[in-house]
Amino acid sequence: MVALLFMATAIKYIDRNVLSFTMIDEGFRREMLNVPESSPLTADLIGRFKVLMGYVDASFKFAYAIGFVLMGYFIDRVLVKKGYSIAIAIWSFAGIATAFVSSFRGLSITRFVFGFGESANFPAAIKTIAEWFPKKERSFATGIYNAGANVGIMATALIVPALIIHLGWRWSFLCTGVLGVMLLVCWRLIYRPLASHPQVSAEEQQYIESDHAPASNNTKVPWKNLLKTRGAWAIALGKFFTDPIWWFYLTWLPDFFNSNEALETKLDLTGLALPFIVIYFTSDLGSVFFGWLSGKFISMGWTVNKSRKVTLLLCALLVVPLIFAAKVANVHLAMVLVAIAAAAHQGWSANLFTLSSDIFPKRVVGSVVGLAGMVGGIGGTIFAAFAGIILVNWGYFPIFMMASASYLIALLIIHLLVPRIG
Repeated sequence: MVALLFMATAIKYIDRNVLSFTMIDEGFRREMLNVPESSPLTADLIGRFKVLMGYVDASFKFAYAIGFVLMGYFIDRVLVKKGYSIAIAIWSFAGIATAFVSSFRGLSITRFVFGFGESANFPAAIKTIAEWFPKKERSFATGIYNAGANVGIMATALIVPALIIHLGWRWSFLCTGVLGVMLLVCWRLIYRPLASHPQVSAEEQQYIESDHAPASNNTKVPWKNLLKTRGAWAIALGKFFTDPIWWFYLTWLPDFFNSNEALETKLDLTGLALPFIVIYFTSDLGSVFFGWLSGKFISMGWTVNKSRKVTLLLCALLVVPLIFAAKVANVHLAMVLVAIAAAAHQGWSANLFTLSSDIFPKRVVGSVVGLAGMVGGIGGTIFAAFAGIILVNWGYFPIFMMASASYLIALLIIHLLVPRIG
């Protein structure tokens, strides 16, 4: 199950990150701006392009926010196999349709639909992890499948620039969209619920269910009442402050290495593979390590409360040096600072997702993650809408300054809302 979720998350991120690499291609910029080959792409036009791309990104994230809560609720009702299948189909065909757009309006529409479908990934995955793993192993399992995001981004950095250079930017959307269709077939063939899986013995099922929460914590929580619980808001606000940072990396890092004024060396499409492999391989390690670390603390006798929050604190502190990345001249040093912050984010994300299954019964985990994802998506939408304007007028430093403080603020809010977990 972890391998299947890993593959699904990797393909989701390949489909998602095609645009971040395509947006630095001159042919794509000319197509979206309707500028002929005979006319130069002036600084004003490029600035306008970045502002409009910020709005396109906001469209994606707004749909992601809406979809997160609706898909979480939907998956809790129709169960994981059917709900996730529908979501994969939506995002895959929206990705393919992007190959045929010729304007910012068309791009906004396809990205909106894409974001709505893609929003089901984490509610489906977290619900599957809650079903298939005991509490002490969930953060590690979450860290492993969440690492698929970084593998997907690394694959995008290796494959998509070559597709754009040799075949054109439209083929990058066509080819990656087909991967989603292949994922849909695999999901339908492989996934089975725990209770009906033919290869799970009675002993394995007993082990998986060995540390269910006490009966008092298994009381059914109606979805509409989640808004009244402090635990749901702790997870939701944790994502509100930190999801926009990760999404900013996914959309704008190619542009950062291509155009940040402080960098002595600028990178084009052919030079982006190495920094992206380093950044997202490191963030893979962070996802797995901090997922493991939280579980290790529990096995050492720490409470769930202490183990999760100490791990979140370590992750938050590692993001702080990111503030210097926008000012350094050496591209390799900037790459290292971003890599450390990305690794910390993935460790943070693995443990924050796991909090939902620590605090709530399995039957509402999809809805909790959906609610939290919606709030995170709202934060991402607001951030994305202003990102292009900030970048054009003040550069990357204000963005990285906000990012360096966001995780510590989020952890403080989580602790105030939920002083004790478990």
